[in-house]
This record gives sequence, structure tokens and C-alpha cells, in this order.
Amino acid sequence: MTHYLDISLAISPDLPRWPGSPSIELSRRRDMARGDPVNDSTLVCGVHTGTHVDAPLHFLADGADVTHLSLDALIGPAVVAALPAVDVITARDLEALNLPADTRRLLLRTRNSALWQRGDRAFHTDFVALTVEAAHWVVARGIRLIGVDYLSVQIFQGDPQTHVALLQAGIVILEGLNLFEVAPGAYELMCLPLKLAGAEGAPARAVLRRLPG
Repeated sequence: MTHYLDISLAISPDLPRWPGSPSIELSRRRDMARGDPVNDSTLVCGVHTGTHVDAPLHFLADGADVTHLSLDALIGPAVVAALPAVDVITARDLEALNLPADTRRLLLRTRNSALWQRGDRAFHTDFVALTVEAAHWVVARGIRLIGVDYLSVQIFQGDPQTHVALLQAGIVILEGLNLFEVAPGAYELMCLPLKLAGAEGAPARAVLRRLPG
């Protein structure tokens, strides 16, 4: 049996939210326990809830929406790399990973993932994220997708050029991953965001399959 690792966060009202984002509301509109013939629920949340992707439109006024993201970028070989002892991710940190030259999808596991693993409901402003220089490093390396294990690739209240540099280069940003139980190495990534017309982001289901070798 093929073993898949689900690296997505379960969407629920208990999930931490970016400050100012709407509350997550999952309510049973029709309920068999109340005598309805079916169960039927309603979900209200922001498009940057939990595990989600950012499209260029998020920071670029004339950027493409999520329906235009390339499936070739969202599905394919990926490298999971661990940076357990950093508070910010710099270009030097990324260079020190000695990634394979053909790396096109990079998922970064940091101390952030422990927050998801223990079910922490609070939003933490000191999460680990990329500097602007690290974003430029990602662009220069020809990476097509960058994944991080908290709700933003950018430092809290940091320079928006981190997002801008990545999105201008057409790089898919995948945020809100839980990589706590994922060992560093080579995987196949399958990430399918909701196809929301006109949206600058979308919740996604992301899974990994370990590659041999």
C-alpha cells in the first residue's frame, strides 16, 4: 500500500487565524439529529485559512488568481528540509542546506510545526519565516514552489517584498503546513487548492509520498 503523509491542517474553529482574519465558522445547517433528512453544513472562513496557497493577486494588483496556478508546480518531486534551530530563515541558511541542483519544490520544517502538533490555538507572532534575501535566493535557484510551516512565508509585520519577490517570479507559496512528523528527504508533493475564481488565495489539501533512495 502506498503511504501518504497528510501535511494539511484540519479546518476548525480552533485553528489559529491571522490577526484580523474572519472567525472560522462550521455550522450544521440541516441536521439529521433534529429530524432533517440529511446533514448539511456551512463553512465561513478566509481564503488564507489553515493550509493554503497564495497566488500572485495576493500582493500584485494585476496578478493572476488561484485558478491560473500551474498544476505542474503544485504536483511533483519535492524536498523537505529541516531548519530546527533558526528564528528567521536567511539566504545563508538556505544555501547551507546543500539542496540537490534540480530542486523545484522546497518545503521547510522549522520549530513552527511543533505548534500544530500540540494543538496550540493561539496565534504566535514570533513564527519562523523568510527574509527578503531568502526569497531572492529561492527565486535565483529556480524553485517553483516554496512551502512553510506557519501561516505566512513572511516575517510577522516584516517586509512585504518577501511575498512580492516570490509572486513576481511566479513561485507558488504554500503556507500552513504541518511537517512535524516528516523526515527530511525526497518526496512527491500533491497539493490541490480550491479552484476559487477571482481569489488571491485558497485553502488546500497537501500530501506527500516518500520517494525511494
